[in-house]
Amino acid sequence: MNEEFDFFSKTALKSYNLEDKIRYQLALLDSLDAYTRRHSENVAAITCRLCEYLKLDEGFTVYCTTCAYIHDLGKIFIPPEILQKPSRLTDEEFEVMKTHTTIGYKMCMKDPKLRPFAAGTLYHHEGLNGTGYPNGVTARDIPYEAQIIRVADEFEAITAKRQYKTHVGIVDALNLIIDDAQPSPIKSIPQGLKILSDEVRYGKVDKKIVKCLFKTTLDDVEYEIASRIDYIDYLKGEIKRLETAMKYYNKMKFSSAPSKIEYYRQYAAGYLRPHEEVDLIPQTLQEFKDSLKAREEHIEKLHTEARQIRHLVV
Repeated sequence: MNEEFDFFSKTALKSYNLEDKIRYQLALLDSLDAYTRRHSENVAAITCRLCEYLKLDEGFTVYCTTCAYIHDLGKIFIPPEILQKPSRLTDEEFEVMKTHTTIGYKMCMKDPKLRPFAAGTLYHHEGLNGTGYPNGVTARDIPYEAQIIRVADEFEAITAKRQYKTHVGIVDALNLIIDDAQPSPIKSIPQGLKILSDEVRYGKVDKKIVKCLFKTTLDDVEYEIASRIDYIDYLKGEIKRLETAMKYYNKMKFSSAPSKIEYYRQYAAGYLRPHEEVDLIPQTLQEFKDSLKAREEHIEKLHTEARQIRHLVV
């Protein structure tokens, strides 16, 4: 039976939705660096959802998402000792890493199938205020697809666990991106100047896109809460079952007559799963209780995270 895949799925955007040529390029990425492949797919998924919240039409959404899939194509030619370095890059190494934008652009321009998506590779590290690379262009010269990919790329890079840094929480990551969306401080404005330059009118990223990022991350947190609530209900049912088994286990332990011991053992066993053992009922029950406590604590953290996201302002 042939499976059908939804290109716009919020949870399962994969490279099988793309043309053979692009899928081949992603396979090359995967063969050199598994992190880059996962990163590219995650950025594409976030990009697609941002397009949805930005209410962009389907054609542009498909185009923008495809650009996101191949935005790091140029990393194929970044030396592995730099691309996979377990510690932070030196200034010299970072200069080499930055060339993945122009390398990817040239690769796309040389291939007719990739040429329409070249803008994403070249511009996804440019900042609206001119502080990005490789060319330091400003808002008026940065294609909108690259502006969207920049936000998705930055968020995924901050929240993902990398070799050289620890995981950063979602709210902290969003606050870092909020900082990037703020315009540069204006220390002085010449007398009579009415139109501010891009350097002071914009931050590095577009505020509207960042607001949509709030919505996508809130969706994810609320989905995780709903999923965990279902599992918590399951754990509570299992604990109730095991507590009943525990009553017969205790009666078995405090009985002296062999017939009584065997009677209560069989009764306790009637409440167990095939892989569970009567003699391990106390241990099994405690494990379920510990699991429930941990998950209830985590779901409370998720509720706190959701409240914090709802109050974010950019």
